[in-house]
Amino acid sequence: MASAAGVGDKYRSFLHGDGEKKTMWRNGAPPNYDLVNKLFEEERTNEWPEGSLEEKVQRLLKSWEMEMVHKARPEDQKSVVRSDNYSASTNGLKPLTRKELMAIGGYNAFLATTLPPEHRIYDPDKESVESATSTFLTAFPRGFAIEVLDVYSGPPRIAFKFRHWGYMEGPFKGHPPHGQRVEFFGVCIFHVSTTKLTGGQRTFCCAVLRFWN
Repeated sequence: MASAAGVGDKYRSFLHGDGEKKTMWRNGAPPNYDLVNKLFEEERTNEWPEGSLEEKVQRLLKSWEMEMVHKARPEDQKSVVRSDNYSASTNGLKPLTRKELMAIGGYNAFLATTLPPEHRIYDPDKESVESATSTFLTAFPRGFAIEVLDVYSGPPRIAFKFRHWGYMEGPFKGHPPHGQRVEFFGVCIFHVSTTKLTGGQRTFCCAVLRFWN
């Protein structure tokens, strides 16, 4: 999660530079991750060495999430391959194509659920890309940081555990802000296109399994 336009980002690829000159951003400009990067640096569990497998997987995760949430066109995504092989699934639900994912937006894709509608405080089936973005930026103005905790297997099938957290400093669906940390942990699998992981790695498909605290 990020705010409006900014310059550069040391944890994400495909955000600035010549390769993004024709990118169509949902909010008209690249996002600024300064606030959430500060939160990440202050509260991360591990500081992975640059070039380590964990650091590369974390960069891929952050880049993929950034493109899902902030890029408006599927063809502007560079962290995933441009083919019909790409799909993503959350919590064991039906895999979605890149076009389907981009149509509903990252927040609604990540929060897909089988809970009955009456038990959903947030219902991704009833939210648009715009309403989802507004809801979470309002509730978590400093953003929602994400980190890789463990990498269980390397490429081409990367399995890892992640932590996602932020502070509810704004209202959320009629609930007043409480200022406390909200966090959850999950497991994700990236299928990548090679056995060597680089900063420009592309994923074939992504299966995501999330466990809520």
